[in-house]
Amino acid sequence: MKKLKTFGILLVTTVLTGVLLTACGTQKTEKQETPSDNGAAEETADNKELKKSVVGASVEPHATILNSEAVKNALAKEGFSIKLVEYTDYIQPNVATEDGSLDANFFQHTPYLKDYNEQNGTNLVGVADIHFEPLGIYPGKTKSIDDVKDGTQIAVPNDTTNEARALLLLEKAGLIILKKDVGLNATKNDILENPKNLKIVEIEAAQTGKALQDVDLAVINGNYALTEGLSASKDGLLVEDTDSEAAATYANVIVVKAGNEDSPKTKALVAAVASPETKAFIEEKWSGAVVPVF
Repeated sequence: MKKLKTFGILLVTTVLTGVLLTACGTQKTEKQETPSDNGAAEETADNKELKKSVVGASVEPHATILNSEAVKNALAKEGFSIKLVEYTDYIQPNVATEDGSLDANFFQHTPYLKDYNEQNGTNLVGVADIHFEPLGIYPGKTKSIDDVKDGTQIAVPNDTTNEARALLLLEKAGLIILKKDVGLNATKNDILENPKNLKIVEIEAAQTGKALQDVDLAVINGNYALTEGLSASKDGLLVEDTDSEAAATYANVIVVKAGNEDSPKTKALVAAVASPETKAFIEEKWSGAVVPVF
């Protein structure tokens, strides 16, 4: 009986010791997790808590702007990180924003957005004007506007708004004359005079730069020109003026689905992209090929 009694005492003592040790361990862990610990631990926790903003963008210059340190640092201060999804067309980023796969997109101007909504029954809205990309006439088989001959082939974007800009630029170059006051609603049917019998080839905007080897000239959107390694200031035969009607009308915008205009995620993105630091980045990076408008 003595042995059994001694064993029982030892067992109780061991259990109590384990309980005390466990309690002490818990207290120590809780103390390590309190906000009073050093800043390095807090910074690590903050980084893990960044909410992800998924944004679709054209490769150049939109994705480059969004991927800049200026934008990423500003977003991080507001508690967000950015995940970029790059697109090479003007359709899918709007599809993905409408269905919620993207929180926002950045590739288009307001007239294109308005036309897209009307054609597709979508409800997307622009929340901030960011920059203007001058449309330009670029050389393909023909190296200058003065060398344009009868029957010259000129590629232009086939979407409504960008085609009008392209035709106005061709008119400014003296190659065609459009109907009076047709302005930014111009189509091929509005060409009043075509003295050199130009063949206007309508193709998807994303393909205009790639078509240069097959046509004499091409009118190319600024972002697609950049993608093809073209510079508006160096390679463009004629480029839209930065103080033109087109510049005022065709600023590229950040777009979200209606209802998300005032969400914290949207406000943080707009503030980060339309910041003085981002403006300085754009001006230094592209020297007039991309013009901030904020």
